[in-house]
Amino acid sequence: MQLGLVGLGKMGFNMRERLRAADHDVVGYDRNAQVSDSSSLADLVGKLAAPRVVWVMVPAGEPTRQTVAELGEVLDEGDLVIDGGNSRYTDDKVNADLLAQKGIGYLDVGVSGGVWGRENGYGLMVGGDQEHVQRALPIFDALRPEGPREEGFAHAGKVGAGHYAKMVHNGIEYGLMQAYAEGFELLDAADEVTDVPGVLKAWTRGTVVRSWLLDLLVKALEEDPGLSGISGYVEDSGEGRWTVEEAINHSVPAPVISAALFARFASRQADSPAMKAVAALRNQFGGHAVHKAGPTSGSGDVS
Repeated sequence: MQLGLVGLGKMGFNMRERLRAADHDVVGYDRNAQVSDSSSLADLVGKLAAPRVVWVMVPAGEPTRQTVAELGEVLDEGDLVIDGGNSRYTDDKVNADLLAQKGIGYLDVGVSGGVWGRENGYGLMVGGDQEHVQRALPIFDALRPEGPREEGFAHAGKVGAGHYAKMVHNGIEYGLMQAYAEGFELLDAADEVTDVPGVLKAWTRGTVVRSWLLDLLVKALEEDPGLSGISGYVEDSGEGRWTVEEAINHSVPAPVISAALFARFASRQADSPAMKAVAALRNQFGGHAVHKAGPTSGSGDVS
């Protein structure tokens, strides 16, 4: 099957290579001419036989919205656009309605697998009409992991469902990562435990907490046992925030995901104003000692 692929970054490039290895004809476009197969979106479309299928893998938000709008100008009736980035699900109906004015179909696909997807395959969650899903199924089958289709692929529902499912997936991921991180810190703090990486590696087989994320934590510790080369500053892609917002909108309690998101916010504060206020309050109501700010902060100098 022939596919146009817009965006050849870490994910898009590996997806192109996996698809080509499965004998699909992939024509890519990227602003980086060194990896691009075409000079522009119009050039990309010109190299595809109608009816065309174009997969978009660019950053979420305005870059994706702009790319979809530009494709709407150069594609024809009967073509199909797939957004495989981390777009917010509310963007999907807007994109689908825009393209529908020209008779162009639209699917949204949540893609999980990261930089390992080229080798292991990608988990795919798709939103959109069944006829469009069926048309793109050869591409989905090449990208997903080997094995039964339902174990790496889901037609999640109507337009927006794919990105909604991926949003919740990433919210769960926040909670899992935070739990493993807290467990690591607790093990590391205990004098009794002298081989923290060994304990975590032992958990990767036969235990109820085994997972691919745990495997990756073990790999990171093998490369840097004390994680001394990594800062504790943690960004968030936005999907954790969206998950918490949706939990609020639907009155669904999500304390673990919420706490994991807020922990990332805390990681970016070298000196938390909130914790300063807590320290001041403890001092005011109970006369508890506080650490002085300045060069000696944290050294045990109290007043």
